[in-house]
Amino acid sequence: MTADMHRASDTDALAGRFAQLFGALAGNIERVIRGKRENVELALLCLLSEGHLLLEDVPGVGKTTLARTIAASVDARWTRIQFTPDLLPSDVTGVSIFNQSNNQFEFHPGPIFANIVVADEINRGSPKTQSALLEVMEERRVTVDGQPNPVPRPFMVIATQNPVDMDGTYPLPEAQLDRFLMKISMGYPDHASEVAVLAGTPTGPLIDQLSKVAGRDDIKNMIDFAGRIHVAPPLYDYLVQVVATTRQHSDIRLGASPRASLALLRAVRVRAAAAGRSFVVPEDVKSLAGHVIAHRLMLTPEAELRGRTAPELVAESLSRVPVPQSTGA
Repeated sequence: MTADMHRASDTDALAGRFAQLFGALAGNIERVIRGKRENVELALLCLLSEGHLLLEDVPGVGKTTLARTIAASVDARWTRIQFTPDLLPSDVTGVSIFNQSNNQFEFHPGPIFANIVVADEINRGSPKTQSALLEVMEERRVTVDGQPNPVPRPFMVIATQNPVDMDGTYPLPEAQLDRFLMKISMGYPDHASEVAVLAGTPTGPLIDQLSKVAGRDDIKNMIDFAGRIHVAPPLYDYLVQVVATTRQHSDIRLGASPRASLALLRAVRVRAAAAGRSFVVPEDVKSLAGHVIAHRLMLTPEAELRGRTAPELVAESLSRVPVPQSTGA
């Protein structure tokens, strides 16, 4: 067996272990979040892609519960920030306080310094407070008084917002939305799942009683391994064409940026590893494009009046790009 074959065999074995741990994490979360396997897997994809997740849906469908359950399944530090109109940027990032004993300012970290940060009802925070997240979500550090302070790794922001009750809210600007790798909706559970939730409420597993399935080192190793998943040159071209097509659609005023291409690349690599593969296939791109790209698009006013939606336009963009027949896997 040649050295290349040995390396390929080792990568396949690691992909298999990646898929096992990914499945164990998803199964543990499903003990609380019933009947939402796809959403659970998408949230884990965000975590392992070193991305951030925006959960938008009506109250009571489990947005915050999903975020808390992910944090409970990983042996890592997590915090929750309840966004309100009077929340200040320093309440998120931290503040420097003068220490009289040594005549120096000392930085006291805020709740953003955690592995998983639950930003509850993020659109209720003022634009000034929302902007406090811009740097840390992109560069994974917080600059206070000119001093950069790195956040721990892994690092993920899981933000929730309610699209129905808009009184007293501040819509997220495009620059903020672009920093979320995915935006998903929970949706109502099916009948059987809702019955299971009711039946298991008195004796079922509580979030605080869930077992830790993975530690910080496990998550970091999975993130590093996903970055080594093979992507053939035709798939790079396919991915870029899918994103670029959104910039040429007549119903789209602002298409997806190169950041969307990078986000989609990270996500498809994790999806391939979660399936036990050491290489990406076109189906990975097609299955995740809508979740990664749609929230980054700005539609024209005419398209909005006609009732067009961003996911529909992403699907149209996908249909216009030829699928590569040979991916070199």
